[in-house]
Amino acid sequence: MQPAVEFQHISKRFGAVQANRDVSFSIAEGSIHGVIGENGAGKSTLMSILYGYYRADSGKLLINGQQHDIRNSHEAIDLGIGMVHQHFMLVENMTVLDNVMLGSEGGFRLQKNRKQLEQQLRDICQRYSLDVDPLDKIEDLSVGVQQRVEILKQIYRSANILILDEPTAVLTVQETASLFAVLRLFKEQGKTIILITHKLQEILDITDEVTVMRAGTVVGSVQTANTNKEQLAELMVGRPIETHLPRAPYAPGETVLDVKGLNLINAQQVSLLKDLNFNIRAGEIVAIAGVSGNGQSELLEVLSGMHLPSSGTVSMQGKPLPFAGRKDADGLPATFRELGIAHVPEDRLRDGVVKNFSVMMNSFLGYQKKLGKAFGLLDYKTILKTCNELLSKFDVRPADPHLRIALLSGGNQQKVVMAREMASSPKLMLVGQPTRGVDIGTIESLHARLLAMRDAGVAILLVSVELEEVRALADRILVMSGGCITGELKVEEFDATRIGLLMGGLHKH
Repeated sequence: MQPAVEFQHISKRFGAVQANRDVSFSIAEGSIHGVIGENGAGKSTLMSILYGYYRADSGKLLINGQQHDIRNSHEAIDLGIGMVHQHFMLVENMTVLDNVMLGSEGGFRLQKNRKQLEQQLRDICQRYSLDVDPLDKIEDLSVGVQQRVEILKQIYRSANILILDEPTAVLTVQETASLFAVLRLFKEQGKTIILITHKLQEILDITDEVTVMRAGTVVGSVQTANTNKEQLAELMVGRPIETHLPRAPYAPGETVLDVKGLNLINAQQVSLLKDLNFNIRAGEIVAIAGVSGNGQSELLEVLSGMHLPSSGTVSMQGKPLPFAGRKDADGLPATFRELGIAHVPEDRLRDGVVKNFSVMMNSFLGYQKKLGKAFGLLDYKTILKTCNELLSKFDVRPADPHLRIALLSGGNQQKVVMAREMASSPKLMLVGQPTRGVDIGTIESLHARLLAMRDAGVAILLVSVELEEVRALADRILVMSGGCITGELKVEEFDATRIGLLMGGLHKH
């Protein structure tokens, strides 16, 4: 059968960075084809060439056997190519219907076109089990539903080749299962799907074939049925991955954080956190497990000073955190950082970086007072030196401190945020989804660093939807459901079934 897509000797350079080097492989029509590799391996660049965002410096691109020089995304769409980006391209204060219409309005008779399109979208949603209401506003939808809107756009535009870049990075387990059901339906209808992901289990679960990239080149293409996690991981990073990282014996010290009766009620009088009681001691990792949206994000935001609690007390090394008597949280995150609380937010783009700032500027955000000189000026020479050391230590690619951070892959952005917070010598580390969108080699590295901080006496509160990550790092596990702590386990008591029940609020310890 003629391939749907063929890359023949594709090369692409950005200045000193060789993003793709002589890349050749093909993608069978009507298949689900995985593309994996470390952060910065060239996967997204290659897909951007296919979608017309970039043009290759050399090589050929064939679509259904015909050579094409795709100059922009409009030409890609005309060829039946659609792309769902890792960070969604949606206007949040507009409806699903309006977002689908953007760029394909079909003339000036918008009202008539809107009614026709609304019915078309309802038909598509029913046919593909997308469960989306065309009249809902984007800002009111969960992340999983927003992703379905992106897929809906591509179906409406008659995409036969669908590129998905890290589609499950921000999805719950249930949302991922729903997405995969849609992709399998696509495949049954003869569509071709290209899946970029770091999650090897997902590759094994859904793809027919997988191509592995490293440092801009293809290092192997294998039939999924003939491979396993270990082989794929070794192809990705060029060495075996250590799955059981060393750690010192569990010997926690003094209580660093003590939370008593913590409640949070939002402006709509919805209770988001309900009577939370727990503590974290020096030299231990306490992990919170739960399906996204059950209060974990709000807990991290309160503990980092982003929001005021409605009631309850939080003490740091025996002293209450300064919530009392305040009308808002202005300035609190800076105060908390000075107390030794570091925070890796769950949403790095919203809360962790400033996209239009350079990597260097982002490498000290929140800690600029420590790097000041006279009259409030910054010591840029020291900042640049420190930034270069962090980029080297955390293997950020490309290691260019002057590059705008938005131009880095999501995984490399995460490395910058983790490096900045770890370098602040915290007493308490709040870590939200530390390895979201990060490749398996970097996961190993970040896990090792978190365990080293734990061994050095830092108290760490970890929030992760990845149960394997919880098992790999935690000393104690708290499970949250509906804003409540529904159970607590020691890591040696880890039981996925029991945790699943606790996550669903169906069982209490």
